[in-house]
Amino acid sequence: MFTSSSSTLISTTAAAPTLVKIVAFSLLSFAIFSLVKHVSEFPTPTTQNQHLSFFNSTATTAPSSPPPPPPAVVLERTGIINEFGVMTDDFEVGEFDEGLIQSVVVNLNSSDEKEKGESSERKAINVEKFRVCDESMIDYIPCLENVDAISRVNSSGKYERNCPKNGKGLDCLLPWPKGYKLHIPWPKSRDEVWFNNVPHTHLLEDKGGQNGVSRKDGKIIFSGEGPQFIRGADRYLDQISKMVPEITFGQRIRVALDIGSGIANFGAYLMGRNVTTLSIAQNDFGKQIQLALERGVPAMIATFGTRRLPCPSQAFDLIHCSRCGVNWTLNDGILLLEANRLLRAGGYFVWEAQPEEQWREMEDLTSNLCWNLINKEGYIAIWQKPLNNSCYLNRNRDVKPPLCDTNDDPDDIWNANVKACITRLPENGYGANITDWPARLHSPPDRLFSIQMDAYKSRKELYKADSKYQNDIVKGYIGAFHVQDQNIRNVMDMKAGYGGFAAAFLDFQVNNWVMNVVPISGTNTLPVIYDRGLIGVMHDWCEPFDTPPRTYDLLNAVGLFSVEQKRCNITNIMLEMNRILRPGGRAYIRDITSVINDLREIANAMGWVTFMFDSGEGPHSNWKLITCEKRL
Repeated sequence: MFTSSSSTLISTTAAAPTLVKIVAFSLLSFAIFSLVKHVSEFPTPTTQNQHLSFFNSTATTAPSSPPPPPPAVVLERTGIINEFGVMTDDFEVGEFDEGLIQSVVVNLNSSDEKEKGESSERKAINVEKFRVCDESMIDYIPCLENVDAISRVNSSGKYERNCPKNGKGLDCLLPWPKGYKLHIPWPKSRDEVWFNNVPHTHLLEDKGGQNGVSRKDGKIIFSGEGPQFIRGADRYLDQISKMVPEITFGQRIRVALDIGSGIANFGAYLMGRNVTTLSIAQNDFGKQIQLALERGVPAMIATFGTRRLPCPSQAFDLIHCSRCGVNWTLNDGILLLEANRLLRAGGYFVWEAQPEEQWREMEDLTSNLCWNLINKEGYIAIWQKPLNNSCYLNRNRDVKPPLCDTNDDPDDIWNANVKACITRLPENGYGANITDWPARLHSPPDRLFSIQMDAYKSRKELYKADSKYQNDIVKGYIGAFHVQDQNIRNVMDMKAGYGGFAAAFLDFQVNNWVMNVVPISGTNTLPVIYDRGLIGVMHDWCEPFDTPPRTYDLLNAVGLFSVEQKRCNITNIMLEMNRILRPGGRAYIRDITSVINDLREIANAMGWVTFMFDSGEGPHSNWKLITCEKRL
């Protein structure tokens, strides 16, 4: 019995360790399970943990993380960049117009949505190669030779401008004369040009032996003499300076207008005295304007008629008429009133005419205009315009012509009719108190503050910043494209702004001149351009420009097409550029990428050689530069 009990006790005692082991293992397993589950709820942010899953195949939602720390405070500064590239807060903001701001926001939002829709559907245009026009159109000037609509309506018997209607414009490439050569460089071109470039034999027949134009060895030779300047143009200019010593060419007198200029001898010889002269003549003498531009002298087809010239008030320091064929006293002197609008306060009007030709009527009319006859010597008379309105206001009320209304805008010039009244001068003296040349080129003029724009005190900063920007562009053209070595004489800036592009060429002493064109779609900055001592005109690029074919060496267009494509056919603008560009000439166009791509297709279809470059902002900018060559 003892033995049996002992055996049972021994068996029970031997089984106890096994039970303990089982219980301990179970507790250890449960502890490990709980620990792993707890850790899996807070995974560490590693790539491995992002892909690990313990026991569950479904994703679990982690508890919300604590809020991130507040972002660092960023100090914002508002200002404008001055001419040195430094931000300045020295500016004033105009009055807040809540309605205007709201309209701008709405327009921006709608335009963004429109652009997004267009960008998804936009495809590169495919332009077929343009044909060459008929030989009869070799000297075609669209708005002055519009056979369907042209008429002689003005009392002076001169052609009025009348452009082809939409759909009837130029659709081909004008041919150039047989034997055409690259033009002779300036200043040699002042005295000789290739005859085959302007093969107008009637000019030699009409002028040969009379005004110093002759033909020799395939060239047209200019002596500088003629009926206007019997003793030569240089002596004629010397005589004017002696008659009025205050007429200091290249200093006080920087910008001149030569009316009925013919072949532009007056302007050609003033170039050597640091005076830029815009020479104009009516369409009857368009071939002479073409000859003047072939010489490298600023000129355009224009006339004193029923409409104002596309130039601002107080544009010219001196206006010259030597047997120009204008009857100044006709219709109560309305044409002389237009000349008065164009003449700067204190400027000079030089008139050379045959004996007794309109002289008595001219004396009376100029006296009523308060012009002061400074000197008269032989056939030459020189008047000076007053500096202010005091003389006008002190006249008898019944004296004609009257003063214009105070609400008249003398700078409303596009398709505006001439007015039979005397243009008032600004009471603040703007336009009269300019500095002499060359200081006036970079001195911000007073009329900068008369331009309609959304700024006041910051205008000078914007003006100087624009000058620096344009200076950098021209510097790049000189360094990369060597424009100073490419025989570029006649230049047109198709969207001129303040004239900074032209000023930069003068700064770098490139031997050219620039026609500054201000589109009607933008702000009228022409008063500033002329106050700087530069020349320019207003123009609508939906219409052809009034110049003969093959007259410019370089066309510059910055941001023009992206603006004008909203109102004009850009193909027509490109065809017009081809018409006025000389063989061997170039076009530099900066614009947004989508527009540049279209323009490149059109340029290639015209036979131009094109190259595309990134803009100065880099390869990721939406602006590109395309250079085009119209090769001979």
